Amino acid sequence: MAARRNSDEWANPRHHAARVEAAIASGQAARSALVASWRRSSRLHHLDPGGRHAPMRLSEAELRAARERIAPLLCAARGAMDRLYQAVGTAGCCVLLADGDGVPVDRRGTPADDATFDSWGLWTGALWSEEHEGTNGIGTCVVEQRPLTIDRDQHFFTRNTLLSCTAVPIYDHDGRFAGVLDVSSCRADRTDAFASLIALAAGEAARRIEADLFRNAFAHARIVLTPAIDGQCGGLVAVDADDLVIGATRSARIGLGIAPGRPLQPVPAADLLGGDIAHDHLARGQRAVLQRALLRAGGNVSAAAKALGVSRATLHRKLNRFGLNH
Repeated sequence: MAARRNSDEWANPRHHAARVEAAIASGQAARSALVASWRRSSRLHHLDPGGRHAPMRLSEAELRAARERIAPLLCAARGAMDRLYQAVGTAGCCVLLADGDGVPVDRRGTPADDATFDSWGLWTGALWSEEHEGTNGIGTCVVEQRPLTIDRDQHFFTRNTLLSCTAVPIYDHDGRFAGVLDVSSCRADRTDAFASLIALAAGEAARRIEADLFRNAFAHARIVLTPAIDGQCGGLVAVDADDLVIGATRSARIGLGIAPGRPLQPVPAADLLGGDIAHDHLARGQRAVLQRALLRAGGNVSAAAKALGVSRATLHRKLNRFGLNH
């Protein structure tokens, strides 16, 4: 069960506000990402750390429009959100999916804790950008676009200092920032070890969402896994029937030296992936295509060749190349 608000919730609000202001005034923003966020909250957005107003919320119509704008992401995220919630929900956490503006558009939570999370603004339609809520998991992740945890008094507002929020950015099929996956808790007994486990689980869930989003966007292409580099997870590239790479995830683009954030101009797979890697993946893909064509044609080579749009002689050469019986 999530921790309930109590009479000590806003104990020493002046102490927290003074601590935030002292850190900003000391110049620590140049070497501390947290203080840099506090500085943005105070100096750029003109927020007061002692402010007590509840988080602002979209209207129902505005929330529906926000959900429609990221419908592919919502669809791709459902399964991963369900699994993540199964892992962390019993520990008093809720799971939120926010759009690129920091607005939660989907969530998972224990019904018994819904009233508590709703009162904190950990709900769909709430505005969690730094502009509105200062330093927080979702909003700061939107700005910095990196996995992070904002724990308790790392929040800008005193009223949010009972929250612990772990947020991970999600990128779409073109490598553009698309939203944030967040796990939040207002339990006082959340340990550092458990927070580390939450961060790992959230990171894995975000990668699953990105993979599903990518596969959905390139449903008719072959999906190839690129090798991991420097301890990072491998990425995905989409290869069409002409052996051209037509898409790549952000992690694949980083590994291959391709700028993220825009559609990929088709490029021969052998040029992009390297001869050996491309040959291995593409050969397996072509073999699978030939096998499927033969099966659909009931073993009739002429019919399979017609379905593939190649001559019977060409198909025979390919079948011999891959050692397929015909």
